[in-house]
Amino acid sequence: MTYKALPYMEKLKPNIFVQACPSREIFARISGKWTIMILLSLEKTPKRFNELKKTIDGISQKVLTENLRSLERDGLIIRKVISSRPIKVEYSPTNLSLELLDVLNGLKDWTEGSMKLILRNNEKYDRGLTKERIRRSA
Repeated sequence: MTYKALPYMEKLKPNIFVQACPSREIFARISGKWTIMILLSLEKTPKRFNELKKTIDGISQKVLTENLRSLERDGLIIRKVISSRPIKVEYSPTNLSLELLDVLNGLKDWTEGSMKLILRNNEKYDRGLTKERIRRSA
């Protein structure tokens, strides 16, 4: 979806809970798992495409390409072509994404710090479901 910078949009208050608000689409893009991992991996140093692919285990070439284009379009990364033989392309964060990275690092730290507890909660919940199924089938 493309939004034109119309004068009436200047008066709109962003609200991700309103379906027609552009902030909802932006929120969806920046909260994607691949987007978050790409931005986190670019935080400290610019990287080339294959470096990103190696850093982010499990991402396909197609998904990485699509996400890099989207991030560049949103102004969250810079794609720099380096004239050499062969030509090199390097990706780096913008000031806008560095601001976002403060939030994303907090989310990453919370996720990694809470992982064991959440996995225990999953096991407990799943055991409860199994017991319930056994009771229903008896």
